[in-house]
Amino acid sequence: MIRDKEILDPAELYALPQTSQITRHICIEGWSAIGKWSGVRFSDFLARIGADTTAKYIGFDCADDYSTSIDMATALHPQTLLTFRFADEILPPKYGFPMKLRIPTKLGFKNPKHITSIEVTNDYPGGYWEDQGYNWFSGS
Repeated sequence: MIRDKEILDPAELYALPQTSQITRHICIEGWSAIGKWSGVRFSDFLARIGADTTAKYIGFDCADDYSTSIDMATALHPQTLLTFRFADEILPPKYGFPMKLRIPTKLGFKNPKHITSIEVTNDYPGGYWEDQGYNWFSGS
């Protein structure tokens, strides 16, 4: 993770208070699955790095050339987690190792995995699917 262009050590992330939740992942393709996700509340992560939580958006870039963005209210929602574990095991690559943002209030494509950078901004960052016409909000 980047803090003022400085990489945060994963140990710093793992040292933050951890929580778990069992939630349903809903895919835009019509399937869903329930799983146990564990990690740091994203609001705690944002506080830890001193992010400007009055900004409008948060953009994510991922190792698989994927990108997406969310609004700050979603970022601060208590169920939004920066996850490191699935089913009490280290997050497997197919679920986003080393970390995935788990947002139960959004469709699956809004849950970035293999996150490489996070940007807090007032400029609309768009995203892979959003730039192709998919609904940007895509959730409740």
